[in-house]
Amino acid sequence: MRMLIAVDRGFTPGMYGMLRALGLELVFLPAEEERPYDMDFSDIDAVFCYRFFCANDIARFPKLKYIHTTSHGLDHMPLDYIRSHGIRLCDARGVYGAPMAEYALSGVLQLYRAVPLYYEQQKAHLWRVCESVRELGGRQVTLLGAGSVGTECAKRFTAMGCRCVGLCRHPAPGAAGYADQRSIAALDDVLPETDILLVTLPLTEETRGLIDARRLALLKEGAVLVNIARGHIVDAAAMAAALRSGRLGGAVVDVFDEEPLPADSPLWELPTCIITPHSSFTGEHNPERLFELVYKDTVNWLNEQGGSQ
Repeated sequence: MRMLIAVDRGFTPGMYGMLRALGLELVFLPAEEERPYDMDFSDIDAVFCYRFFCANDIARFPKLKYIHTTSHGLDHMPLDYIRSHGIRLCDARGVYGAPMAEYALSGVLQLYRAVPLYYEQQKAHLWRVCESVRELGGRQVTLLGAGSVGTECAKRFTAMGCRCVGLCRHPAPGAAGYADQRSIAALDDVLPETDILLVTLPLTEETRGLIDARRLALLKEGAVLVNIARGHIVDAAAMAAALRSGRLGGAVVDVFDEEPLPADSPLWELPTCIITPHSSFTGEHNPERLFELVYKDTVNWLNEQGGSQ
C-alpha cells in the first residue's frame, strides 16, 4: 500500500516510522500542497492531505481507497466522487477542539474587558480607565453547532459562569457542558436571548448564509458574534453594518468568505472586530492529537482491507 503525504503537520520521524511499520510505503510531497502536481498518481492507495484535491483531480487516483484530511470540515473535498467510488474519508474530528475553544473564550474576554481599547491607549501612552467593561458570568452563549468544537467551547464558557445553549441537528438533553440543547430550527427563537453567538457549524448548502442581516437583528442588542467555522455561514456585509451601527457589540472572526481577507475590507477598520488569519485551530499539541487519530483510523482501514501488520 502506498500513501501520499501531501501536507506537513509536524509529525516526527518516529511517527512516520509507525506508519511504515503498518506496511505502508510513504510518498512525500512539499508542504505547499494547494497547486497541481505533474506526476503519476496511478499507484497511490491512500492520501493524507488538507486542500490537495482543490488543485489536483481525484480521478487521477484510480487505486485510491482511503483519504485522511487534516481538517475537521469537509467542504473542500470532492464528496460526490468519494462517495460514488467507495473511498474511506476520515477527518480530524476532535483534534482542534481545545485550541479553538480557548481562542473563542479569549476573543470574547478581550472584547468584554476592553483589551483592544487598552492596547491602543498603551501605544499612545494614555492612562485612562474604561468604565464600560462587561463580565461573562450569567451570559447566555448560544453555540450554533454542538459537535466536538462546540462542546469544548461550552465546557469553558460554562466554567466562566455562562449558560450554554447548543443548537444542533440531533439535540441531546443533559449533554455535558450545556444548560440545554435544541434543534437548529429553534435558532430564531433563541437569538433574542443570546449574549454571545458562537458559530461552529460545518459549511453546507443549508448553513451557507445562515447568519444574515435578519438574524443579526434578532440578537440581543450588544451581543458578540464569534465565527470559527466557515466564512460563508455569516453574511460579512451584514455583520460589518451591524458592528458599525453598534447593534452588534463585537465580533471575533477567524474565517472569511475570501481568504486572505482583502486589504480593502471594511472589517479591518472596525475597532470592535477582532480579526485573525484562519488560525484558531493552531495549538502546540495538535501534532500528537492528529497523529494519534490518523494512526488509529489507518489501522482500522488496513484491518478492513486485510493488510495491517
